[in-house]
Amino acid sequence: MEKKVIDTIRVLSAEMVLKANSGHQGTPIGASPIGYVLYNDVMKYNPKNPKWFNRDRFILSAGHASALQYSLLHLFGFNLSIEDIKNFRQLGSKTPGHPEYGYTDGVEVTTGPLGQGVANAVGFAMAEKHLAAKYNTKEIKLIDHYTYVLAGDGCLMEGVSNEASSLAGTLGLGKLIMLYDSNKITIDGTTEIAFSENVAKRYEALGWQVLDVKDANDINAIREAIEDAKKDSKRPTLIEIHSKIGYGTNKENTSDVHGNPLKLEDIEEMKLKLGYDVKEMFTISDDVKSYLGKTISKHKIYEDEWIKLLNQYKFKYPDKYESFINSINNTYDFNFFNEKDYYEFNKDLATRASSGVVLNKIAKHFDSFFGGSADLAGSNNTTIEDETFFSKKNPVGKNIHYGIREHSMAAIANGISLHGGLLPYTGTFLSFADYMKPAIRLSALMHQKVVNIFTHDSIGLGEDGPTHQAVDQLPMLRSIPNCITIRPADNRETAAAWEYVLKSKDRPINLILTRQTVPSIENTGINLFNGAYVLKEFGNSPEIILMASGSEVHLAYKVAEKLFDQGKYSRVISVPSIELFEEQTEKYKDVILPSNITKRVAIEASSEKTWYRYIGLNGLLVGMNTFGISAPADIAFEYFGFTVEKIVEKINLKFYNK
Repeated sequence: MEKKVIDTIRVLSAEMVLKANSGHQGTPIGASPIGYVLYNDVMKYNPKNPKWFNRDRFILSAGHASALQYSLLHLFGFNLSIEDIKNFRQLGSKTPGHPEYGYTDGVEVTTGPLGQGVANAVGFAMAEKHLAAKYNTKEIKLIDHYTYVLAGDGCLMEGVSNEASSLAGTLGLGKLIMLYDSNKITIDGTTEIAFSENVAKRYEALGWQVLDVKDANDINAIREAIEDAKKDSKRPTLIEIHSKIGYGTNKENTSDVHGNPLKLEDIEEMKLKLGYDVKEMFTISDDVKSYLGKTISKHKIYEDEWIKLLNQYKFKYPDKYESFINSINNTYDFNFFNEKDYYEFNKDLATRASSGVVLNKIAKHFDSFFGGSADLAGSNNTTIEDETFFSKKNPVGKNIHYGIREHSMAAIANGISLHGGLLPYTGTFLSFADYMKPAIRLSALMHQKVVNIFTHDSIGLGEDGPTHQAVDQLPMLRSIPNCITIRPADNRETAAAWEYVLKSKDRPINLILTRQTVPSIENTGINLFNGAYVLKEFGNSPEIILMASGSEVHLAYKVAEKLFDQGKYSRVISVPSIELFEEQTEKYKDVILPSNITKRVAIEASSEKTWYRYIGLNGLLVGMNTFGISAPADIAFEYFGFTVEKIVEKINLKFYNK
């Protein structure tokens, strides 16, 4: 019977791809026994309520094998009909080409780019370990679940997976189990052409327990390996399972079955070879349905038992219960933003420093921060001062040492966010946003609130030079749909940016912060949520608009003062977030940028590319169109023309022919 169920998974996956004439059949067919063992025997879940909090998490890092996951979800009782299966990869279906979070019940994460899912899984496991340390008591284990990730050769070639796996070994994530579908085939051929390392030895060196299953069709061996994995609570486990891609087909063990759909006659030949006696496509035999029905009814019990545990917890630990419920439902009291001292600062600071001050102010009231920096905590000001650091021995710590691993840090933060119950944040220099971009894009795609703290935001970085001076990263971040980038001008705008972070939902937020001290400006921050606002008008009827973000807002202010002395009236606009400004009504935009004022200047020590829409055909851009230089910050700014005198000179030449 078990063989018949596994063969049903294989055939259903193959037929799905055949009907779509698109997709990957080889891995789903070869790895079907792994999926069967997980969903039938191992994992705790309730298909009728796939979001219950203490469920085991399954991440398909090899996202191209989505047909396998969809077959499993359909057969094991999730809200995925046979019609959904037939509409694989079609417009509006619940079965897109790669698993997409939010489209399909039972899909925990969007895993498109290979390796991201491995890093996401590390984030899930970190969240579980931290929340267990925070909420569990000796009597009641409220948080107690495993994270399973199915990865292939491609996932383990990608560098992001190794970064994350290294951190997982360091942190001793004993409830993380990776099932490595080792079939030694990629699109271009066998893995020998580009991947000859001993993966098992590598993972042993990374601090993982490594187990081996010689034959993916030996389901008892897979079960035993998972049980052995659970016995080691101090290390994550890699189970290398040797499979044959396209098992049972006439293209078995070849790259031809990786991304090229099998033909109908190929699938019929596979059915015959497997002894599979169901001739009609997309048909599941009654005995398979009956067998799986018993598994489905059994899984509801897991949630029922947990609800009883939760009620006991509520009775015995009412304060911890309230904290837990608030964290998983994201329901918090934000009245502390109205307290007088929230927006008060003793002196002018770099915005990275004021961000650190604000983060610590918020942390006194908000209990769900879980984040850190890529070995730059002191520079990024990301440490919560009254909290310890998360580690193998101290899982209750809220601060995270990510090490020098920007690629995986962003992907791990996605996993933490998706797990629920925590607000993750990351920290690094803005120039390294390029390393994080793939995962930030996925944060936005999945509507996940992850906070990315980017400091050293411009040529103001100074002596480290052009490799570290961010001149092209802001347009990149601003180009990501459903992603908010905020570059505050001073202390108060930074405080307002963090208020927006806490009150916002469903999208990542990038905070762009200075290394250098910036002066405080009167009336900043009040309208930050609008993305852009009038800071001050110099004169009753402005003829020039000066707009800027971040550290250049004060420069624009000083330019306006100089122009006023020359008898030219101007309006200074702070633009901390272009994305938020674009979300305002046309009426609001017209008030801020009235069409009758055509003399417009945009000032930002970054690429000029995102400002053209606001300055018009006759506007002036004061920005960067080259890389930076290695020099002290003030000299770098003067060299590239970011001084009052040089900008006023450009304005007079552009608009007044002087």
